[in-house]
Amino acid sequence: MKEVIKTFSVAALSAIIVMGAFSFKPAANDAASQQHVVYEYKQFSTIESVIPGGMGRSRILTTDDNGQMIEKELKNFYSLVGINFGNIANNDRAIVDRINQYTNEGWELMQVSTGSHAQHSDGNSSGGLFITRYLFKRAK
Repeated sequence: MKEVIKTFSVAALSAIIVMGAFSFKPAANDAASQQHVVYEYKQFSTIESVIPGGMGRSRILTTDDNGQMIEKELKNFYSLVGINFGNIANNDRAIVDRINQYTNEGWELMQVSTGSHAQHSDGNSSGGLFITRYLFKRAK
């Protein structure tokens, strides 16, 4: 019985040593794992107006590969009767459509930055805007 326990202990210890040696094996050091990936970037911005009475201008702004600005009109948050939730839903669809278009072209959304600006005159708010920038990348 002692001999069986001794043999089993030696076998178990050997197995642990072998598994331990292969568990800490460094990653492959071939050229593919050392290759530096170069990315290209693309950005679009949304500017959504918060001016009472629907008088603001809301847009999706993109610069194409030739440096020309492309504008897509968005709806204003306000209409003559106040906040227009239908307009907000319409803008959400347009923005998500643009994101889906870029991801279908192989772009990966990597960062979203937001900001707002309130317009004040004589201490009263006369509206403002929300700006959001969407930054994408893809391997060249």
